[in-house]
Amino acid sequence: MKEKEIERLTKLKEIEKDLYGKGFKNICGIDEAGRGPLAGPVVVAGVIMPPDSMIEGVNDSKKVSEKKREKLYDLIIEEALSYSVAIIGHDVIDEINILNATKAGVTQVVDGLDLKPDLIIIDALNHIDTRGIPYEPIIKGDAKCYNIAAASILAKVTRDRIMRQWDEIYPCYGFSAHKGYGTARHIEAIKKYGLCPIHRRTFTKNFI
Repeated sequence: MKEKEIERLTKLKEIEKDLYGKGFKNICGIDEAGRGPLAGPVVVAGVIMPPDSMIEGVNDSKKVSEKKREKLYDLIIEEALSYSVAIIGHDVIDEINILNATKAGVTQVVDGLDLKPDLIIIDALNHIDTRGIPYEPIIKGDAKCYNIAAASILAKVTRDRIMRQWDEIYPCYGFSAHKGYGTARHIEAIKKYGLCPIHRRTFTKNFI
């Protein structure tokens, strides 16, 4: 690994290093993918990485190419002490709104971990049920914390795979390209073909 990458990862782990110094051992980073799209689920992921983990390329998933994310996904899962992923469908999002759906996903992630964390760090979410485990919201945490960055990759890859599968069923919308986000192409397809079953009705009222 190049020295510059070691320096970047070391900086990305500064917040966790401070927390380990305070006595926390199993720190779970949690992040989501898919709060903004017009279609498909929101995916929440949580991961507890070993304190000495230094996987080359781990970063905020938005800063990593799709091909690289796929490789990192496997490396993160292989090295993780524990991880959990929750998929909250478009129907639930429409029923309880995207914020509450994301929070429900966080609780599901905590329930799915087979190693109980002693602290959760999460990308800028508050008022969540973490089953009594203390949590610390960190604004732009996926760009500041190694564990949250790793979680962001798990969430993003999981969601992208789901949207590529939906693209095979509803090819006219281009889900494999835009993953359900409100691109010009996607909105044009909605106006031409109407909504498909995975569209979020509460997000698409202005386009039909």
